[in-house]
This record gives sequence, structure tokens and C-alpha cells, in this order.
Amino acid sequence: MAAGNFPPALPFSPRKIAVLHAKAVGDFIVILPALDAIKRTYPNAELILLAKPWVKEFFSGRPSPVDRVVSIPPLAGVNDPVESKGRVPPTGSDAYPVEVELFCQAMQGEKLDVVIHMQGDGKSVNPFINKFGARVTAGMCNPPAESLDRSIPYVHYQSEVLRNLEVAALVGAHTTSTGFEPRIEVTESDEQEAEPVRQTIKGKPYIVIHPGADDIRRVWPATRFAEAADCLIGKGYEVVVTGTPKEEERVANVIRAMSRPAIPCTRLGLGGLAALLQQSALVISNDTGPLHLARAVGARTVGIYWAPNALNWGPLSRDRHRVAIGWQLECPQCGIRPVSPWPFQPQTPDCSHPYSFVESVPVAEVLALVTELLRPRTEHQAVFQ
Repeated sequence: MAAGNFPPALPFSPRKIAVLHAKAVGDFIVILPALDAIKRTYPNAELILLAKPWVKEFFSGRPSPVDRVVSIPPLAGVNDPVESKGRVPPTGSDAYPVEVELFCQAMQGEKLDVVIHMQGDGKSVNPFINKFGARVTAGMCNPPAESLDRSIPYVHYQSEVLRNLEVAALVGAHTTSTGFEPRIEVTESDEQEAEPVRQTIKGKPYIVIHPGADDIRRVWPATRFAEAADCLIGKGYEVVVTGTPKEEERVANVIRAMSRPAIPCTRLGLGGLAALLQQSALVISNDTGPLHLARAVGARTVGIYWAPNALNWGPLSRDRHRVAIGWQLECPQCGIRPVSPWPFQPQTPDCSHPYSFVESVPVAEVLALVTELLRPRTEHQAVFQ
């Protein structure tokens, strides 16, 4: 390590830097400040993002620090929905499927100067990137993972934005010269995709509610979203309830529980959703990908978080963002705390009980946070009485 225990600068000027991150939307958004820091530090290097196929489509024609996106083939613990926990993949020339071996050969052909990974503790990822033949490897590493040239330990409870900036600093990236909140630019194509929904809104100010999430334990109840939405409509806002196609029933449950009409929206792509979120007055959402997307396009947000997840995924600024926190830690049926070693994935097999850990967040608290964000800076009277 260099003086002061800071990572040393690279001893050469890199021509190609690859960053591996093959996770979901929310996970992807929190690496953006780190990508920006790397590109600002090494503007002449080609920055290659190794990611899931949807990232390549999303970045097509979109300004970003990334020069090229390369899709990673499926590989357990590297490119799958849930990272393998505690499983170390086999090593050796026959360890990976043929498609993965061919990908590694293609990466060797790239003659990469630096490969960085920004996902997990390294047990699955480190053996993979070590096969690329880069001059320098960097990322996170917990025993018994294969070592990298430069690494930090993966300690679960840390802001994901700051964690990824810390990884970027391993290769000399100037992480204090970039913003800490992720940023995504909305394109004309995004605006065109969102236009049919905006026509339904008819020019009125609108608030987006996103009631979905992959895990029921971080889902605020539909009746709570409905109560908040009715109040917002009563104050003159249109309400758009968004979700993915697989979340249509959850969107319908919110709208059925409402006493006033709302606009369902479950067919927009990620770009169109980004445009819709950006032009909203505010977004209320569970802790999930669209909430982080809303932050990245500059929307005001009120996020509903389970307490431990707020440490990792909560916003770092409060000018445009608020957090409503559910403090329930134990499963209400069996009393187990599903927080060790991984939130929402307890190792005790008999705790798979489908309870919301954010159900206790009061509607009044969420609306009070909405008030703070919607209130003009010079006005002190509450929006909601």
C-alpha cells in the first residue's frame, strides 16, 4: 500500500479497463459513481462493462462513462439471479462450461490491463476474472476466495455506493471528484416510450407509486400504498402505479384498494420508466430497482426500507430523498432474525415465512416525508393536515 495506507496508483497508463458487474437493476445503478470515477481518472482508457444482456440494450445510445458493454454468459455465482452463498466453484481447465471457457479466451484476447469486479465476496467471481490474464485484478476478497492483486474485504453492512467507490480507488480512481448519487441520462427515445402514459396523465402533476419488490419481506402492504395514493389524489395529483409485467397483480391490488382512480403502468421498458420517473413530482416505492432508478434520473423519492437494508441501499443525500424505515427485525412467526449472514436469506430452513418486515411503517410517516419534499423551499405550511 502507498503512504497513508491508500492504494498505490497504477504503475502504467491503462488502455483497457474491464469492470464486471452482472446483477439486477438496483445493484447496477449503485456502481455508476464508481464507473464515473474510473473514467474521469483514466479518460483515455477504454472502459468495458461486463454485464447482463439487458445492460447492453439500456446503454445503447445513452451517454455514460462506459465505452463498451460485453454480455457475460450464464455462470453460477457470477451471472445468475442470486449470488452463490459460501459455495466455491471448482477450479481447473475443465471447471466451466464451454461457453464460459470461450468467453474467458475472448477476454484474454482483449489484452486487458485492468479487471475489476464489483459484486460479492469473491468466492465465485475471483476465479473467473483471474482467467482473463489482465495485468492487474482488483475487487473484493474474503477467504477462502482466490486472491486478487488488489482487494478489500467484503463486509456486508456498508453503503453499496461507497463500497464500489472504495473498490474503484484500489486502481487509483479519484473517488472524491465524482458525485456520490448515481446519475443516468434520459434520452429522447426514453421520452418517446413514456409519451403514451403522459398523454393519459393529461399534463397534470403526478406521483409515481411502485408497490413491487422481489421479496415479500420488503413489500409495504397494498392497502398502505392505496391510502397514501388516495390522499395524494385528494391534493390534486394524478397517481401512476408502476410495476413489471409479473407485478400486474400487485399493481391491481393497490388500485382495487383505492377509493379514487389511478393509472396502472406495467408495460414500460426501463428507459421509458426512467423518463416517467424523471418528470414526476415524486416517487414512493419499496426498496427495489425502480426506486434507485428514480434517484439516478433526479426524481424526488420516498423509499420504504427494512432497517438493515437502509444501511446498504439508502440514499446518501437528503436534498431530494427521504427514507421510511421498518424496524421489525424478528420473523413474527418464529422469532428468527434473518440478518446473518445475509438479509432475507436466513440459513435456518424453517424460517421461510412470507411476512413483510416493513408493514409497520405508518402511512402518516410516509405522507409526512412526502410533505417535506413537495413543500416549496420558502413555504413552511404542511401539504397534508
